[in-house]
Amino acid sequence: MAETKLYGYKLTPSLSSLPSLTTLRRHVAPFPSLVSFNTPKPPRLRVLSMAIKRSPKRLKYSAPRFTKEDGLLYVEADELGSDTWKLEPVIELLKQGAVGVIPTDTVYAIVCDLKSNSAIERLRRIKNIEPSKPLSILCHSLRDIDTYTTGFPRGDGQGHADIFRAVKHCLPGPYTFILTASKELPKQCVRFGTTTAKYASRKNVGIRMPDDAICQAILEKMDAPLISTSVRSPKENEWMIDPVVIADIYGLEGLDFVVNGGIRVADPSTVVDMTGSSPKIIRQGKGPKLHWMVAEDDDESAFHVEDLIHSAT
Repeated sequence: MAETKLYGYKLTPSLSSLPSLTTLRRHVAPFPSLVSFNTPKPPRLRVLSMAIKRSPKRLKYSAPRFTKEDGLLYVEADELGSDTWKLEPVIELLKQGAVGVIPTDTVYAIVCDLKSNSAIERLRRIKNIEPSKPLSILCHSLRDIDTYTTGFPRGDGQGHADIFRAVKHCLPGPYTFILTASKELPKQCVRFGTTTAKYASRKNVGIRMPDDAICQAILEKMDAPLISTSVRSPKENEWMIDPVVIADIYGLEGLDFVVNGGIRVADPSTVVDMTGSSPKIIRQGKGPKLHWMVAEDDDESAFHVEDLIHSAT
């Protein structure tokens, strides 16, 4: 029977003739590359290692505390939502009080967590929005709308239309609906301090449910809606639709992140005031006029929604 020699030892099929493992380790120690006695790693660990090499940025921003040491976080994401894993650091930053820019189904929006008072104040400073001006909110579902507003008008069997049923057919979509805010909505989001008696008790808010894969992927992972205001040029007061330009200009103002979902068209949402006797279109935008909406024909409601129109995406 053939024999194999390993540094003076005869290796035969007989297990009894093999030297001890300790003896072998002592003799081959000077040549670690020749024989390995390390236990191989389970395949599952190797797969995890591949995942880390594939997407190191997912771990880079997973620190328990939010810091600005890494500067502006810039994420390029597929507008169809095929790579939503890239949004994980953005979601974590939002939950930690960050302020950043994300795409919607109309124009880009500066957003922050509705539950973070400090983030709301930072958003106002970055966009230079006065405390008396209201802000809009981006919602993931109709349940969010019912929580933070008094909801849409519902039929009462006395000739009043069931607007809620009609609204469900156009959401998500390119509409901003102005509703009465509930007590759950932070006071920083609604208009306050007005001296006009007619509107002194009104606290309205613009709500949106964007039909955008990136925006919805972020909203789905948040614990509450996002505070939102449209991205406009600080000087020209025009819509900013290029995320690269947005990062260059607003990054200097203190933005924490920008999500690039492609260049958008300067076509904002259609704003519909739901606080009156009938839904009135205050601003015609991307969303088409539906049969249950009426066009604005006077200036009566223009006063208390003027600022909401300015902030609506």
